[in-house]
Amino acid sequence: MPRPTLVRAADSPAAAGNPGEAAFFDVDNTLMRGASLFHVGRKMYQKKVFTLREAAGFAVKQLRFMLQGENLKDVHSVRDAALAFATGLAAEDVRILGEEVYDEMIVSKIWPGTRALTEQHLKAGRPVWLVTGTPVEVASVIASRLSLTGALGTVSEVTDGLYTGRLVGEFLHGPAKAAGVKELAEQEGLDLERCWAYSDSYNDVPLLSMVGHPVAINPDARLRRHARDHNWPVYDFRSGRRAATLGLKTASLAGAAYGLWRGFSWVRSR
Repeated sequence: MPRPTLVRAADSPAAAGNPGEAAFFDVDNTLMRGASLFHVGRKMYQKKVFTLREAAGFAVKQLRFMLQGENLKDVHSVRDAALAFATGLAAEDVRILGEEVYDEMIVSKIWPGTRALTEQHLKAGRPVWLVTGTPVEVASVIASRLSLTGALGTVSEVTDGLYTGRLVGEFLHGPAKAAGVKELAEQEGLDLERCWAYSDSYNDVPLLSMVGHPVAINPDARLRRHARDHNWPVYDFRSGRRAATLGLKTASLAGAAYGLWRGFSWVRSR
């Protein structure tokens, strides 16, 4: 596997006081509510990169993710669609798009509790890295805006300044995240037994299991059980989670998706 592409925030704070230690944070449903790639898709729709029907498909997958947690089939579907849509786009335009997505959509969805955890690590002198399947262009913007150390994200191939529709290395998800963090630890001189990792998804158990301090945040059902069985700390920052979930389950997925579709229609009509 190629060495991971690390994007260090230009204004990242210098780590001091705890050499060998670091904290790794997943993004979707861990640092922020919902899936960041969905908001990239929404912004691309606003820029008329694809159709309302395609946007509605993203919306259904986003809703399912928020209600049920990560689904590999949906994750791969959105990834493949995003790669296809991005083919031929200028890398610089996507970087600017990432900044717009953060400022207009993501910043309001950052979980205050998770944000506080990142700040605690930084104050203790530990580097804080985002590790996510989100495109590295978007992940690096999030890291920079939150004054974190940097980001590991999925890297798309660029030729002559344009996206080719192919990945460099693997989609940074599941075991690939663990492999990426292992490479990062080697490059940065980190002792994983003295590091922390945070995620909401059972698919990130390989990453969580390789550090000395694994923590489940807003966990899906399988990760909650796994964390309980292994005596891992669990933080849930979703206010009214049980009541909200119970209420939403009484509505049909189609009805909820219609509400998201109406949101896209409103954007379209502006």
